[in-house]
Amino acid sequence: MANNNRLDAEKIVDAVGGSGNIASATHCVTRLRFALHDEKKVDKQKLDDLDVVKGSFSANGQFQVVIGQGLVDKVYAEMVDAAGIGTATKEDTKSAAEKNLNPVQRAIKTLADIFIPILPAIVTAGLLMGINNILTGSGIFYDGKSFVDVHSEWKDFASIINLIANTAFTFLPALVGWSAVKRFGGSPLLGIVLGLILVHPDLLNAWGYAEAKEAGKIPTWNLFGWHVNKVGYQGQILPILFASLLLAKIETFLNKRTPDTIKLLVVAPVALLVTGFLAFTIIGPVTFGIGNAITHVFTGIFDKVPALGGLIYGALYGPLVITGMHHTFLAVDFQLIASIGGTFLWPIVALSNIAQGSSALAMMFITRDEKVKGLSLSSSISAFLGVTEPAMFGVNLRFRYPFFAAMTGSALGAVYITVNKVMAPSIGVGGLPAFFSIVPQKWAPFFVGMAIALVVPFVLTFILGKFRKQKA
Repeated sequence: MANNNRLDAEKIVDAVGGSGNIASATHCVTRLRFALHDEKKVDKQKLDDLDVVKGSFSANGQFQVVIGQGLVDKVYAEMVDAAGIGTATKEDTKSAAEKNLNPVQRAIKTLADIFIPILPAIVTAGLLMGINNILTGSGIFYDGKSFVDVHSEWKDFASIINLIANTAFTFLPALVGWSAVKRFGGSPLLGIVLGLILVHPDLLNAWGYAEAKEAGKIPTWNLFGWHVNKVGYQGQILPILFASLLLAKIETFLNKRTPDTIKLLVVAPVALLVTGFLAFTIIGPVTFGIGNAITHVFTGIFDKVPALGGLIYGALYGPLVITGMHHTFLAVDFQLIASIGGTFLWPIVALSNIAQGSSALAMMFITRDEKVKGLSLSSSISAFLGVTEPAMFGVNLRFRYPFFAAMTGSALGAVYITVNKVMAPSIGVGGLPAFFSIVPQKWAPFFVGMAIALVVPFVLTFILGKFRKQKA
């Protein structure tokens, strides 16, 4: 087996342009990740012909080759030895890959680097909130009553689930602060503290801001005649993002110029004090307004022409994944949740997952290639559970028409659920289990949308596949 792994590794190195084309290489759980000097030298056909390769794609400046869990470790070890390139960490490869990115791609990658590490906490919270919604939503099990209304002994159990689920969203600025300050080169611990400062209990809760404003009861600080709103930023993304960037820059600046003997007394206190004041006086109010403007833009489109909004986002989400730009919409989802109590974008993402899986599954019945059959089945299951990259890059994009069929099914399903105002109170598990994170009162239209996303791509892919065979 070791010899086979060695041979596979040598062939992969040759297919990506040889060892001289590899700036850096690492691996994750399932994929080899390359920072290449010139991606035009990659021979994708050679890669596709290798049994060990399940797919390949380029994203965020990295060329990634899907191998599979477990086996990727062995192939990587052989590849490092065969190519003489030396091992590298993920951060090394990311840094090398950034040289291939333009400014827009770097900005998108930065957002991805910030949000991806906190997604497990957010997805878990979304799933738990879904369970709480099932227990407390009226009309699901009993007419006009919730499960806990009829079975009161479950009420406190549901309350604990809700508390656990809400924590990640209540202290979201702390999670983002940790990840963002780390990404910007500062101390993650200071990022956590900064996030907690923005949601301190002494501040007016952000979710009560609108009501307090209408009642004229917003508390303020009087800074030598300058009245600053004493408001928290629960669930807000932009304030903590910009504040984290400032904190990291100040900390880095002070670390370079402060003697080691007094760093503990100077760096962290000054960085937090300056950032904290600016966060409440300038950064917070300005970005809070920008966040609300973004919310109004999206809610305006989906309120006035929901079918158009659903059609565009449903069709384009797949292509956005290819570019990596889909990560930027996480900030919009968080902003919508904080502003209106839910997001109408995330349910569309779930339908896109399903549509990609459905197209990949159809390919299993069309192709005669045993490797493609196996990849189609495994990748479709993955997509149905919310992870679409294997289906997209391993199957659908390779044959093209399955990808367009998936876009069509996703768009049509999205139109239906947006017209019926399907909402998710949180970001949760994607794919088929996504209904857990949908408001229970909107399960029925969401299930119809899921059916559309399942049937349309499968049928279109099957018909187009048969037509192409006959034409050939």
